[in-house]
Amino acid sequence: MQQYFIKGNPQSPLVVTDKDTAKHMFSVMRLKEGDQVTLVFDDGVKRLARVLDPNQQSLEIVEELADNTELPVQVTIASGFPKGDKLEFITQKATELGASAIWAFPADWSVAKWDGKKLGKKSEKLEKIAQGAAEQSKRNLIPEVRLFDKKAAFLAVLADFDRIIVAYEESAKEGESAALVEAVRGLDKGDKLLFIFGPEGGLSPDEIDAFGQAGAVSAGLGPRILRAETAPLYALTAVSVLLELSKDSL
Repeated sequence: MQQYFIKGNPQSPLVVTDKDTAKHMFSVMRLKEGDQVTLVFDDGVKRLARVLDPNQQSLEIVEELADNTELPVQVTIASGFPKGDKLEFITQKATELGASAIWAFPADWSVAKWDGKKLGKKSEKLEKIAQGAAEQSKRNLIPEVRLFDKKAAFLAVLADFDRIIVAYEESAKEGESAALVEAVRGLDKGDKLLFIFGPEGGLSPDEIDAFGQAGAVSAGLGPRILRAETAPLYALTAVSVLLELSKDSL
């Protein structure tokens, strides 16, 4: 069944006012009177809805649904600005894998340089990608997209998290394998977890020190060196396996 995100609080009956959502519902999917869809409002609860009048773009809520596809912890993915369209790929796939937020910041070794105007356009594009991926993967929320124009602003919000894990390839080279598992398994339901990833060139020693002073744990993501766009997906998969699929899942 098709799912759509509707801004605002749940109400019945309701008229779909967002142009893109209405176009997809009634022009692309050609929904007719009596057809049913799943709607998700700002409260993150899925509701079964029935089309009343396609011409008026109106629907009524039938019932609340118990379905919840969110990870037991809130995972934020933060990447140093990568080259090209890699952030678009990360946004789409991280949304599918359950990230609560997708952030990016200007890392010391980032080749990509985005000014304020470009950041705004980039954010709009990523938000649309996140919404589409959230609808496709039947999420209960659309991940927050946030692009920091200065690294200092990113460092200032690190205190908001219960745990911070820095993906650092030197840790992997040293044969470290337990830090990631231990850090994730020590979380409680609802905790806020931040993963930090470098751009193509990795994170600088100064950045590793700064993140460490903020309480971050450096961890390797297995024995292989992963691409900037692959590492976040590995981390999210690990969280899902450890907290959703294992015997001691939350």
